[in-house]
Amino acid sequence: MTKHSIARIDTADATHRLTLRVSLTVIILLFASIPCSAQSEQDDDVVRVESDLVVLNVTVTDKQGKYVRRLPLKEFKVFEDGIEQKISTFALEENPFAAAILIDTSGSMEGRISLARAAAIRFLDRLRPDDVVTIFNFDSKVEQVQDFSNSRDLPSLAYDLRAEGQTKLHDAVVHASQALSKRPETRRAILVLSDGIDTKSSASLDKALNAALAANVTIYTVNMTDPGLPSTQRQVLAGALKKLSEKSGGRYVASPGGRSLAEALEDIISELSNQYTLGYRPKNRARDGRWRAIEITLTRQDLNSRTRAGYRAPKS
Repeated sequence: MTKHSIARIDTADATHRLTLRVSLTVIILLFASIPCSAQSEQDDDVVRVESDLVVLNVTVTDKQGKYVRRLPLKEFKVFEDGIEQKISTFALEENPFAAAILIDTSGSMEGRISLARAAAIRFLDRLRPDDVVTIFNFDSKVEQVQDFSNSRDLPSLAYDLRAEGQTKLHDAVVHASQALSKRPETRRAILVLSDGIDTKSSASLDKALNAALAANVTIYTVNMTDPGLPSTQRQVLAGALKKLSEKSGGRYVASPGGRSLAEALEDIISELSNQYTLGYRPKNRARDGRWRAIEITLTRQDLNSRTRAGYRAPKS
């Protein structure tokens, strides 16, 4: 079966193509137009919470970066806009997670599709029995290669993927977030295997990030940018991938291959398996649509915590 037989999510014209030079120029111009004000930084983190329960997946590490497990509830404090909140739900068990792997198959990934495929295989190899994964590929369209499954094998369709067309990275994140939002697992993640270019999405980078945050999804990105590109272009593309991961509470992996990537993927699995899940009902009940900043602190000063930066309240 070839790639053309995969069920299509988006039927946009796949015949129109841009050269990599033009694609990069578009990306650089788009990033140059983003305002750098403090308010813009807040808007980048927007997630609207429609329920009165705010759920956070929290990663805790020690000074050496090792994951810390089995901390009791009393070690955690949650603040919203500087005001301490009462934690109403708490889980520290090694719960299963649901994840989506996004494989960039656009024309700019030519020569690196096999590398992305190998990374996906490594990730699947490290799953636990109850973890489930769905797989998407994206270029001028977004396609689901595999529905949620606990299979450790990359589906045969993934081996037919070829680099072609433009790039819908942002739309792929939106599609994956929507699919994950329907899952019963509270721990949800997206693994992005891409060079960071986006030339055709209808969604902006911020909208993609907001979709992930609204679904309580943590994004992990692996930079697959062509090392032969000028450093300024590579920095711009890396910036997009870093934004998705850092603002959702995930991690950015700079190396696309080798031992460092294998170790990073194993580390991501370990992180997802051992996150703490906290929930609280905000003391501020105003439905004003305003940004609410979240901060997690630990009573132990030798430990670090990481989670998403906040949310935007519902608006009446």
